[in-house]
Amino acid sequence: FVSIHGNSGGTKAYGTETFTQGLHVTGANLHVAKRENAAILLESDYLNRYDGFNPNDPTAHIIFELFQSAYRSQSLQLAQMIEQRFVQRAKRHSRGVKQAGFLVLYRTTMPAVLVETGFLTHAQEEAFMRSEEGQEQLALSIAEAIKQYHQRHEP
Repeated sequence: FVSIHGNSGGTKAYGTETFTQGLHVTGANLHVAKRENAAILLESDYLNRYDGFNPNDPTAHIIFELFQSAYRSQSLQLAQMIEQRFVQRAKRHSRGVKQAGFLVLYRTTMPAVLVETGFLTHAQEEAFMRSEEGQEQLALSIAEAIKQYHQRHEP
């Protein structure tokens, strides 16, 4: 499972990063996960739609961890391959592989990653991501990493 995003932050923040589901051992990771997951609060009847999940409840993030433990190592491998391809093929700066509790990765029963292709708040990265060549390089990087992952894990 691959979820592709454009990141936001300060105007000086730049680079790609790929997230897997994981424990939120730092306040910063928990803050990022809460910010990303807060969008569900805008949906009507979100407690029923997401089985009582409240992104503001720290105990809900522990439940995330239980669903993801079976595929953590595979997800980390895929994430590393994606970041390597971003550097090698697309010549992007990698901010690395990270773990967070994003709702989009919740309850996946397969290797799963959330890919941030760059910062839309950084002028040069935004221009690259908007360009046809930039989009092609980013897409090919992700596709090549998925193919590489598949070749390693399928008989």
